[in-house]
Amino acid sequence: MTTSRAEEVAEVLWELKRADKVATFTAIAGRAGFSAGANGRTLMTCLKTVRRDWPHLQWWRAIKDDGLVDKDSEHEAKLRESGFDIEESGENVTLSAFEEHVMSWDEGSQDELAEESAAADGGSQ
Repeated sequence: MTTSRAEEVAEVLWELKRADKVATFTAIAGRAGFSAGANGRTLMTCLKTVRRDWPHLQWWRAIKDDGLVDKDSEHEAKLRESGFDIEESGENVTLSAFEEHVMSWDEGSQDELAEESAAADGGSQ
């Protein structure tokens, strides 16, 4: 059964795909209206649901808050396949120019999303 949290995370992942960006666990959870939980556990649970229920969504756009990704993981492979440059960091990897690839939501972004939603709905209210 899909949870409302997972549905909200799915929407955020769709935003990230359209913007060709990644986001941290905390930022994604906050955007979806909840806390990422200790070490991102709540968000990771949502991501498992998203992967199961919406396999076409790009779950790998969710990055741990420290920016690290497990080396030689499916997560790293998906990031590389999508054209992100990766730097090795011991047993982990991180995105090159991490800050450039991370989505930042601000007040202007909220207004833009409202306009996009209205345009997608044909302007109906």
